[in-house]
Amino acid sequence: MEVRVRVAPSPTGTPHIGFSRTAVFNWLFARANKGKYILRIEDTDQARLVPGSEEKIVEGLKWLEIEPDEGPLVGGEYGPYIQSQRLDIYHKYADQLLNSGDAYKEDGAIRFKTKTEGVTSWDDLVHGKIEFANETFGDFVIIKSDGYPTYHFAHVVDDHLMKISHVFRGDEWISSTPKHIQMFNSLGWGNEIPFYVHLPLIVGPDRAKLSKRHGAESAMIYRDNGYLPEAIFNFLALLGWSPKTDQEIFTREELIAKFDLKGINPTMPTFNIDKLNWYNGQYIRALSDEDLAKKIISGGFIDSKIDTNEITKVIPLVKERLVTLADFAKYSGFFFGDFSPNIKDLVGKNDSCLVKNIINDSLKLISEIKNFSHEELESKFREYVTKTEQKPSVVFMILRVAVTGSTATPPLFETMEILGKEVCVSRMRISLENI
Repeated sequence: MEVRVRVAPSPTGTPHIGFSRTAVFNWLFARANKGKYILRIEDTDQARLVPGSEEKIVEGLKWLEIEPDEGPLVGGEYGPYIQSQRLDIYHKYADQLLNSGDAYKEDGAIRFKTKTEGVTSWDDLVHGKIEFANETFGDFVIIKSDGYPTYHFAHVVDDHLMKISHVFRGDEWISSTPKHIQMFNSLGWGNEIPFYVHLPLIVGPDRAKLSKRHGAESAMIYRDNGYLPEAIFNFLALLGWSPKTDQEIFTREELIAKFDLKGINPTMPTFNIDKLNWYNGQYIRALSDEDLAKKIISGGFIDSKIDTNEITKVIPLVKERLVTLADFAKYSGFFFGDFSPNIKDLVGKNDSCLVKNIINDSLKLISEIKNFSHEELESKFREYVTKTEQKPSVVFMILRVAVTGSTATPPLFETMEILGKEVCVSRMRISLENI
């Protein structure tokens, strides 16, 4: 059997990270089994369509580098892959059900006539055998009065015609699965029902359904906030699936080699933003300084007019602190932006006269340094605090704020070296004038 899986989002808004997790599972399963991964746009709920949603779905998959083998943009032999372009197909099979007596018309709509006796069961590849008494289901609409099919009907027809072998979807669809199986049987496709892989819903740390307060944003929001696609992919792959090893950082090739359905946990996984941040930090530090600089620039996290080499020089000072690409400006923006003296932090709890004296002494000391390296700077300033019996923490903090405007910076003397003597002197004088 050829493995064929699909992601089938509705363009009713920007899909959140839960959709991306389902897409990752589909893609990994297809690649692990040398199968095909299909994108189908399910746009039959015309009243809820949001313009631009389809483009965002495609953009998100592209950013995560899990683009489909078949779909609206790439085509394929089982298209079209947008449901609103398949209305004639749905009406053909609705007519078949009408003619067989398995459906009937009511007020302009077409309803499926459910079986009321016995049970409907299937072997779910995550939860095992599941069955429902047929008497618990009533008849339901398959073609609405506007001529569009419902999800229940359209996806059954499409999954059959597109030869889908495995359906990955959330646990919330378990209770509807008997309806879908009954339609497969009534259409004469009972021997070709796909395997169902019902994924437990993702929850937040409070075990409530995942929402924006937990981090249920779209993949594009994470991109815009400075996350790397490799980190998101790795995190999502392990969100409810385990490779049965303590390893946490995987290449895509390693995940493909290990991915199987037995590793899916039937309990609800917790979306832990701290864990995602850890992953992102790991992937950031794995980049070369040059590649990280390029990503920071291309992502719009620093002024693109700044020379890449200048950014690359700063990266070693802040790389260990970065959680996202956006953090770069937070920790190093003072290297490239206009300097604004922070007098409150500069003086702090110290006497303003003491602060002025330390800055004046520092200006004199710096003027005498010919080799403006961090080693020479640190040596001279440590000699200074020893000679003057000043507290190093006080002197170094005053110096830090005087040249950067911030109390939290990369290592002080490395920072001064990159800023250069001229800039340091200029900023210290500006700070001095404003005390």
